[in-house]
Amino acid sequence: MTSLPLALACIWLGMVLAISIEAPLKFRAPGITLPLGLGIGRLVFRALNSAEIVLAAATAITFALAPRPMAATVLLIALALTLVVQVTVLRPRLEVRAELVIAGETPPKSRSHLVYIALEGLKVLMLIAFAIVLLS
Repeated sequence: MTSLPLALACIWLGMVLAISIEAPLKFRAPGITLPLGLGIGRLVFRALNSAEIVLAAATAITFALAPRPMAATVLLIALALTLVVQVTVLRPRLEVRAELVIAGETPPKSRSHLVYIALEGLKVLMLIAFAIVLLS
């Protein structure tokens, strides 16, 4: 039964990696302005986070139905908490900043974007570790 949580976690990992690669690249595309890139990013990350919530819930449900290693349980809880912080604390702050830039204003300095990026990296590492633990 650990194959389903493993598959879901790998899909989750793939989505996070794909969007993490796409996010900075869109700003290099010809004709993409900062406001346009931020507008696209807001939509993409809203969709990603929605998909992540579904994947996290499905992973947790399928994981709960099977024998589970303690390390995997801790990792899944840490993943869920990381996602909650990103969705409820950081993304709203980033959306406010993006709205200001799109409106032509200059927002005050903030480290929210760097924290979000760091949590994305941490989430990738935790998803890899989760998969490794389930494979062991």
